[in-house]
Amino acid sequence: MTSARTRTSHFSRNAALETLLQDINNRLGVAEQQAMTEHFGQGMRHPLIFVMGPLRSGTTLFMQWLAQSGLFGYPSNLLSRFYGAPIIGAKIQLLLTDPRFNFRDELNDLVNNGDFNSNNGKTKGSLSPHEFWYFWRRFLADPERDIWSDDELRDTFDTVALQSEINGLIDVFDRPFAAKGMLFNYNIPFLDSIFEKALFIQLKRDTASNAASILEARQRQFGNTETWYSFDIPERVLLESASPEQQAIGQVEYINAAIERGMAKLSPERKMHVSYEDFCRHPQPYFAELLMKTGLPAKEYRGPTQFEISRKLPR
Repeated sequence: MTSARTRTSHFSRNAALETLLQDINNRLGVAEQQAMTEHFGQGMRHPLIFVMGPLRSGTTLFMQWLAQSGLFGYPSNLLSRFYGAPIIGAKIQLLLTDPRFNFRDELNDLVNNGDFNSNNGKTKGSLSPHEFWYFWRRFLADPERDIWSDDELRDTFDTVALQSEINGLIDVFDRPFAAKGMLFNYNIPFLDSIFEKALFIQLKRDTASNAASILEARQRQFGNTETWYSFDIPERVLLESASPEQQAIGQVEYINAAIERGMAKLSPERKMHVSYEDFCRHPQPYFAELLMKTGLPAKEYRGPTQFEISRKLPR
């Protein structure tokens, strides 16, 4: 397996943007610390929803579905630019996009949460969901790593700061906050232990289709199917000599097994299982279950009646 991770030009990072965002977040950091103090030790007003699953399992589609419901806060493309100051960023987002603060349509062109399309997890539109990995990595002792044990996280993770940031985001949006949690697919019990109110949603897709989608994502991202795509996993060393097809299948199976081990340790009210294929055919029942498990009042479903299932087998 090749170790180089040179992205194709379409997926290359924008160095100027990265520099600008780092400067903005550094400058806002002092104000963010002050905002966080208002939420130290505070109870959670609403649940935090973690969307778990392998890469290419439908997590982006599910987040887009949550976003378009209007019932949940979530990391948007706009909010993601304030990864080091998300409480302030959330207030700026409300100022720019919330109809309550719209003065004579001065900023109505920003109110766009996109559609249900994405490219390797990347969405378009200021209010479309974002993966928010820069935010989560802030609280790790070594942000460059992808693999940790629960015990290591308990000893090194900046739990108090994370809890304060999440409580702040929930307070600003005044609704449950949903985010992808796949960076911690192997650490569900740890996350469960640090949040008073949490719901873990497991997305699971047909393995062959999931693996085929991974190979296609590798090709788009790197121009080949041999380069590893997405987070490292503990079992990656076991796949070093495997073919790209075997690697992708192993990646899916190992991640699903880790999530299932973690989900097995959760109480029933704190977990929810979603079949990608079934969700695409019939999303409405999942909406009802989600409202029940987050404590939101029953509401008529007005979302899409179905989604197209992408079902491609490895060549």
